[in-house]
Amino acid sequence: MPGSMVEQVGEHGSAQRAGQAVPTQLILVRAPPSASDPSLGFLTKRDTEVKLPRATRVKNKTPASVQITAEQILREARERQEPEIRPPKQKITDSIELSEYRLRRRKEFEDVIRRVRWNVNAWVKYAKWEEQQRDFARARSVYERALDVAHRDHTLWLKYAEFEMRNRFVNHARNVWDRAVSLLPRVDQLWYKYIHMEELLGAVANARQVFERWMAWRPDTAGWNSYIKFELRYGEVERARAIYERFVAEHPRPDTFIRYAKFEMKRGEVEHARRVYERAADLLADDEDAQVLFVAFAEFEERCREVERARAIYKYALDRVPKGQAEELYRKFLAFEKQFGDREGIEDAIVGKRRFQYEDEVRKNPLNYDSWFDYIRLEESVGNKGRIREVYERAIANIPPADEKRYWQRYIYLWINYALYEELDAKDMERTREVYSECLKLVPHKNFTFAKMWLMAAQFEIRQKNLRAARQILGNAIGMAPKGKIFKKYIEIELYLGNFDRCRTLYEKYIEWSPANCYAWRKYAELEKNLSETDRARSIYELAIAQPALDTPEVLWKEYLQFEIDENEFDRTRELYERLLDRTKHLKVWISYAEFEASAGLAGEDSESEEIKNEVSYQEQQIERVRRCRAIFERAFEYFRTSAPELKEERAMLLEEWLNKEVSLGDLGDVTLVQKKAPRKVKRKRPIPTEDGSTVAYEEYIDYIFPDEVALAPNLKILEAAYKWKKQKTDNTDDD
Repeated sequence: MPGSMVEQVGEHGSAQRAGQAVPTQLILVRAPPSASDPSLGFLTKRDTEVKLPRATRVKNKTPASVQITAEQILREARERQEPEIRPPKQKITDSIELSEYRLRRRKEFEDVIRRVRWNVNAWVKYAKWEEQQRDFARARSVYERALDVAHRDHTLWLKYAEFEMRNRFVNHARNVWDRAVSLLPRVDQLWYKYIHMEELLGAVANARQVFERWMAWRPDTAGWNSYIKFELRYGEVERARAIYERFVAEHPRPDTFIRYAKFEMKRGEVEHARRVYERAADLLADDEDAQVLFVAFAEFEERCREVERARAIYKYALDRVPKGQAEELYRKFLAFEKQFGDREGIEDAIVGKRRFQYEDEVRKNPLNYDSWFDYIRLEESVGNKGRIREVYERAIANIPPADEKRYWQRYIYLWINYALYEELDAKDMERTREVYSECLKLVPHKNFTFAKMWLMAAQFEIRQKNLRAARQILGNAIGMAPKGKIFKKYIEIELYLGNFDRCRTLYEKYIEWSPANCYAWRKYAELEKNLSETDRARSIYELAIAQPALDTPEVLWKEYLQFEIDENEFDRTRELYERLLDRTKHLKVWISYAEFEASAGLAGEDSESEEIKNEVSYQEQQIERVRRCRAIFERAFEYFRTSAPELKEERAMLLEEWLNKEVSLGDLGDVTLVQKKAPRKVKRKRPIPTEDGSTVAYEEYIDYIFPDEVALAPNLKILEAAYKWKKQKTDNTDDD
């Protein structure tokens, strides 16, 4: 603290010299508590506080005439820095002073060791100082004492042995190394240093003996490699080969065998190297790093110009190595074929690489049918029937896990493609028939079925001119899992063959299976109509409209009505319209009925007898048609006015159609009859209800006000008068 205070005062002095304001207040700097300094005695913290001037707010903020730079501050700090305190150099002049110096230093070292006995560096410093004093016995004693404390520390053994070696105490050094490797045989550095010392001394036999002692502890590959290099340095090739044999027996791994084979190749022993690779291939074919071994083996054969051997090794490896670990192998094989193979070999290598990718995909997820499709497409491009069938069989063996159609929709196309391949490419009809049969047996028809599969099997039999088998397949389909597509195709086939009785039977089965299907009723009636069986067709239509539920009844009624009109049965048609109106009073039914009455009899005019032409003129027929048509419109208008007054828009549309019809009738039409009933459009607002029932918004809509409603509603007279006044005012404005 006093030192810091002096520095602050010095700074203030420099500030005064610079012409700056000097702070006058005091700063209280707390000294450390008395607990840390026994010399303070009973003084308290308050007594130890040093009062320094406190910095005050500077009133004059104008810059000083002399500015202080950072360089000046650093230079001043450098000048005021106190010199480093260094111990004085002591010169020893006689043996007494030397003895005193050694005694004092040894006492210091002993004190340090006594305090931190576990600190190896303290022991090493002590021993090195004794070594500098050339007192080797004492240094050795210090190392021994240190080993009593930390004999598991290999760095201490290294320092000890290096001390003995530095001072040429060879036997002592050997003794230290022996003790070290006996206590710490798993520390490779001790063995390396020991062997290095023996080599420096030229004791090759001793070094070999140390290596043998080391190998007894079964070290890692680095130890064996150093032993082999040691023997090769002294030209002992046979010894090195024997060590390699022990090495690969101790570490049977691809890299050790490859190193052994390269050793033989370097010495020109090709057969020896090949035998090493063959032993490794037999022993390590299922190893996870086997591809490295096979690639090295193949490259060895390439260097020996044995191309066929190398190709055989690559193919053998591709068959044995798992697909997920053979990426590098495929890449090397492709490069090999590009260098030494022909076009066929290159293509085979490329296909093999893609085959590996697909194999890996289907191995990871056998139910990924898209991968199977790609794999099959690849094999079909190659054209090997055996492999194509093998892949197809493997693919169809992966049955979906659940009996739900969404899981089977992609799977079923494997069977379809398989059957098409056997029929179109392989030309094996019996095998195609077996594929269809097995597929139809596999599908759970009680839960769902595939009409496409039944139809393809039947069409295949038809192409083979086996009509009986095709009928049997379609019959089984209708009996086990009837579907609309199957009925349609079966009927189409029989109709093409001209078997109308079979078609009738099939239509009956179709209707029995799905009585609400209007398509079946319509097609059945159409068949009878084409066969000129009018009564049959009419009976079918009658049965159809008598059904309690139909999917599209409006289409069926429309065709029935058109059928009667085509047969010129107008009375039956009117009766049908009346029956239809009993079921529904839809606007379109009324309009269609009126259109029929307006045109009834015109189509059959040429076929009428001369007797009718003489009795009733054409003009009278037209008047009668107009009367009937107008009567239907009036009935419809009366129905919408009285029975369905809420359907104002439909009533307005009816009047619009009625007006268009009156206009189209020409002189026979009466437009004023409809115009008197025409409504007036009015824009109104209605509330939009929300979920909680409150009204927050309104929407505009078009309302229709009919003349009869105006007469019945007195409160609308004011609105009508206002409308007439506005219209009159508009007319007057136009006249002006």
